[in-house]
Amino acid sequence: MAKSSGIKKATAGHVVLKELGQSTIFVLTEFIVSSSPPLCLVGYHVHPIYIHCQASQSSVPYCLLLPENNGLKNRQLNYKNCDVAKIENPRGSISIDKNKPVTNRKKDVAEKLKPEQITQIQPQKLTLTLRSGEPQTFELKFKRAEDYPIDLYYLMDLSFSMKDDLENVKNLGTDLMREMQEITSDFQIGFGSFVEKTVMPYISTTPARFKNPCTGNQNCTSPFSYKNVLKLTDKGDEFNQLVSQQQISGNLDSPEGGFDAIMQVAVCEEQIGWRNVTRLLVFSTDAGFHFAGDGKLGGIVLPNDGKCHMEDNKYTMSHYYDYPSIAHLVQKLSDHNIQTIFAVTEEFQPVYKELKNLIPKSAVGTLSSNSSNVIKLIIDAYNSLSSEVILENGRLPEGVSITYKSICKNGVEGTGENGRKCSNISIGDEVDVILFGTEPETIRIKPLGFTEEVEIVLNFICDCQCATEGEPDSKKCFEGNGTFECGACKCNDGRIGRLCECSKDEVRTEDLDANCRKDNGTDICSNNGDCVCGTCECKKRENPAEIYSGKYCECDNFNCDRSNNKLCGGHGRCECRKCICDANYTGSACDCSLETSTCLAKNGQICNGRGTCDCGICKCTNPKFQGPTCEICPTCPGVCAEHKDCVQCRAFEAGEKKDTCERDCSYFQLIKVKDRNQLPQPTDQSFPLTHCKERDANDCWFYYTYAIRNDTKEVYVVETLGMIGPAKC
Repeated sequence: MAKSSGIKKATAGHVVLKELGQSTIFVLTEFIVSSSPPLCLVGYHVHPIYIHCQASQSSVPYCLLLPENNGLKNRQLNYKNCDVAKIENPRGSISIDKNKPVTNRKKDVAEKLKPEQITQIQPQKLTLTLRSGEPQTFELKFKRAEDYPIDLYYLMDLSFSMKDDLENVKNLGTDLMREMQEITSDFQIGFGSFVEKTVMPYISTTPARFKNPCTGNQNCTSPFSYKNVLKLTDKGDEFNQLVSQQQISGNLDSPEGGFDAIMQVAVCEEQIGWRNVTRLLVFSTDAGFHFAGDGKLGGIVLPNDGKCHMEDNKYTMSHYYDYPSIAHLVQKLSDHNIQTIFAVTEEFQPVYKELKNLIPKSAVGTLSSNSSNVIKLIIDAYNSLSSEVILENGRLPEGVSITYKSICKNGVEGTGENGRKCSNISIGDEVDVILFGTEPETIRIKPLGFTEEVEIVLNFICDCQCATEGEPDSKKCFEGNGTFECGACKCNDGRIGRLCECSKDEVRTEDLDANCRKDNGTDICSNNGDCVCGTCECKKRENPAEIYSGKYCECDNFNCDRSNNKLCGGHGRCECRKCICDANYTGSACDCSLETSTCLAKNGQICNGRGTCDCGICKCTNPKFQGPTCEICPTCPGVCAEHKDCVQCRAFEAGEKKDTCERDCSYFQLIKVKDRNQLPQPTDQSFPLTHCKERDANDCWFYYTYAIRNDTKEVYVVETLGMIGPAKC
């Protein structure tokens, strides 16, 4: 690293943004280096914890590589009297290196441009200088050129069930050429066919059946895996001529070997004749497909290698390599910018629609039983694919993340996964896409199905200028055992410690480490710190409020239980990974309130006397009762009817419970009164009271009240029975 510049250039470090599908603008913002980027050899070794400015030391330069919005910066430096003029704050920057305008190409212009002369994305190259935590924003403009060239390869299943389809495809070349003239004047078409792997049990290998796999008087050609019949060409009549010469073949099982054919079409660019233009692959079949693992039925266990194996325009390794997996196909189709159109019969629509969901930039169309609608299907599918813009990025290095925000047609915004794409785009529409990234290194971003690229060269700010002004063998670093630079000691070889106070030779590292292991464990400083001279120095977190602590850094204040996504439920503090709850709260996450006011029923009793108050919520002990305060009893017959038999047996020694009265009816206190006027009245009570009037077997009334006072059930009853009509009681 060149300390004079403090900048590390990313070797082969560039981001590629490939062309999308319509007139589009992409705004890429906030490429953020969240920690030491992998290309920085020294890295961000200066941290506020090491900055110890004093008034007498204010002339010493200090460097702080932290995000601009990190409040720790000002608090640390200002508090410690650092000279503002000596605080370095290197900033990132953007420069545009190549900025060729997008091409305005029209169909009716006599002069035609070659594909490589067309520019659809601007600018083409940028250089970003990045520092930790500081976002960078720039704009990319994409505009799909009108009359852009198209290559279309028609890949057809030639198993016997597709016999009538082949007849209708024989004139496809000139007919499709004529229809595509409405879209582009530069159109090429090619043709390939597939059947199945040429081994048992997929085909019959007996000589007679291998020569003619069809039964009866049908004249069929020998089965084959994949055949490139016609390289991409602009001669539609040549397509018709060669396709007319094709013959149907046959196989034994229903799924076909189409995946082998798709793989070869994708990777054999030279044999197929693909140009760097819009690439369409039409896959036509009336059956399902074999995929990775199915080759074991024929004794084929080697995984598909994803390479081109074409000789004399035929796939020669179908007997050697297994079928490719869906994920493998997705990768190769994306790498070669191929958009796939599945033209399948109604019966297999559900299967291929599921496959479409796994293959970006693909479409499914319903093929008629004899393929008579194939041209309309292709045109409709192409219009659907070309109206959608999808961004993708390659494999990201560890610690790298990118999120997308799109501003699509009519100002419609998308975020998350929807931020990657825009739909219903027409020529002339503009779309903004905002990218937020962290710690970039070498990243490729491209719109699916297109080839143009934007190269983004990344430079990282890895060091501070003050590192070049360090004081070698400084007395501030324990007897001159280090260089004092940017406010911290950088120890000489063989020395360790914050002030380089320890020698690696004098003390064995394992002895020092033993003092940093809790309970003779294996983790040094609980994996949350560094063992420096036998003492744990705990790591610092990006969030200054989050702190590791303890002799072995075994404690922290941010890993306690949470409730409602709040640490300690917002009702306590986290100490050494355990919540210390505020008053009136308990539980591992302080989410249990000891307050009982929420459990009070209308009668002033806790849970209506029929439950317990647990964390401010009633838990009814009687299953018949429910509700927030156990006052609702949907199945109860009513208080009067519930206690009638017990009141009758205890007050009058009569009724259905006369013989079991002592056993069943001792749960309440009975008080007799002479007449109804002496019964308790509701206005006199501070607890729930029910007046009851019930009739006995002799048609006589008896009157009583039922109440619960201080957990005691009370029954007041009139000791004489009342008459009903002429009856004597």
